[in-house]
Amino acid sequence: MTKLSVNINKIATLRNARGGNLPDVTKAALDCESFGAEGITVHPRPDERHIRYADVRDIRPRIHTEFNIEGNPIPSFVALVDEVRPNQVTLVPDAHDAITSNAGWDTLTHRDFLTEICAHFKSLGIRTSIFIDPDPKMAEGAARCGSDRVELYTADYAERYPSGAEAAIAPYLKTALRVRELGLGLNAGHDLSLENLEFYIRTIPWTDEVSIGHALISDALYLGLEKTIAAYLSKIRIF
Repeated sequence: MTKLSVNINKIATLRNARGGNLPDVTKAALDCESFGAEGITVHPRPDERHIRYADVRDIRPRIHTEFNIEGNPIPSFVALVDEVRPNQVTLVPDAHDAITSNAGWDTLTHRDFLTEICAHFKSLGIRTSIFIDPDPKMAEGAARCGSDRVELYTADYAERYPSGAEAAIAPYLKTALRVRELGLGLNAGHDLSLENLEFYIRTIPWTDEVSIGHALISDALYLGLEKTIAAYLSKIRIF
């Protein structure tokens, strides 16, 4: 069964816009968990414009579901992951000034670096996932780097979905089939929504986990967080 991991970065963005601790990011993580989310995702960036390193430290000991930390493995990020020991670390090649993640790793060009990072985190008992574009060669590269999983960057799927779902998902299905052949776990994330999520899961039902933040938190403004999480779960619990 595909798991839903809720990315709470946008809740931290709202808090940081005003200062103080409203909304309370740690409480939001606990609420997401109590409402049925099977994972909590955070993506701290060096400028701490949304999730802060202190948030990561506060959340880790208080939640009981899976904790996934995403980010570019710069030294400060590696040190944070070493300290808090999440269940999963997702390696994302985002620039420090990127508004949001906008590409996957070239696992061939960066093989030596990613191999070293994966080995380091795995030595601590942390599952590793590499963020990749929908390209079977990038999945093969991730396997050679020693990653446990890959996360498919689904922005292109989401953008193309309204114009034709089958064409939009074709490269993802091709890559997902190769991921399964390689024996890797399979995650997906970026711009997945109530509109496009169910088709994605019906087509690639061996997806282990989806990480969803922006669309889910936006929907929660209208539906409320509990009803929104239930709505997203209904899109992946279809088998």
